Amino acid sequence: MEITKIYKPDEVAQAAKEIQLGELIAFPTETVYGLGADATNEKAVRRVFQVKGRPADNPLNVTVCSTAMVERFVGEINEWGQKLIKQFWPGPLTLIFKTLPHALAPVVTGGLPTAAFRMPDNQVTLKMIELAGTPIVGPSANSSGKPSPTTAEHVFHDMEGKIAGIVDDGPTAVGVESTIIDLSGDTPIIIRPGAISTKEIEDVLGTKVLLKDSKDAAPAAKYKHYSPDAQVLMVNDQDWNQVDQWLKDQDQKVAVMATDKVLASLSNAELQFSLGQDVQSASKEFFAGIRHLDNDEHAKIILVQKFPTTGLGEAYMNRLEKASGNQTWGLE
Repeated sequence: MEITKIYKPDEVAQAAKEIQLGELIAFPTETVYGLGADATNEKAVRRVFQVKGRPADNPLNVTVCSTAMVERFVGEINEWGQKLIKQFWPGPLTLIFKTLPHALAPVVTGGLPTAAFRMPDNQVTLKMIELAGTPIVGPSANSSGKPSPTTAEHVFHDMEGKIAGIVDDGPTAVGVESTIIDLSGDTPIIIRPGAISTKEIEDVLGTKVLLKDSKDAAPAAKYKHYSPDAQVLMVNDQDWNQVDQWLKDQDQKVAVMATDKVLASLSNAELQFSLGQDVQSASKEFFAGIRHLDNDEHAKIILVQKFPTTGLGEAYMNRLEKASGNQTWGLE
């Protein structure tokens, strides 16, 4: 077991050196913490799959610090890509392009003729990539299937002794992962809803985009995601009064994740985690709440508030539906 070092933001040059040496370094972004390795080092990339327990046909995104880095692998960036990069990079948007032949190892792309690229809005990580002189793969720095990490502590919980280091830049600002959009075909397709909404993308492109989250569109979609040991159940707004009565009769440990307004209305919810005031704060706190209630409080059931699927609610509900297996609370 190796010692996992915690790097401060001003120690990023040391972290970059580890990347150059083929080591694995977890890094901060505005969404969640990523697990970085030199994207051109096949041996290092294989270790990312190994330490995460990630299936080999689940492609990795490539994290860059400039559009020039993208062009090394795709040649010319198409018009859609140029528009989205101008508007949203650096930021929580991952773009899928066709790659040049043999530009990336099959282990990165899952054997596909495309690859996903992202430039995160985090100056510490952009500096690390610049100093390393190479793009890095950047899946979330958690064990596959578990909730994504939004703090260095979350990463340490899953990755201690498995990776060389973690660059700690505090809690992430957004809390849900980037939006992934496939620009490799005739029509833009959103593979995964995220921090940038479908409407925002359509406004920039001036065209409708498809929303597709299936195994046909994304190899990752057929695998279980964001799954704690506890049972997660979604709760409809109109059911909170019934939930409160139901909680009185429970002899197992039940937790509630909801906004302050909902929590204040409950008399029998002893174990609570606040999602703040609105869907923006709820999205930021979602993974942290699931991890806390599952790992620290050992809840058996976690009841979680639903939000409308507009704007950021699109990404929030995508994560909640996956964490819950689409199961909604209801009296039998």
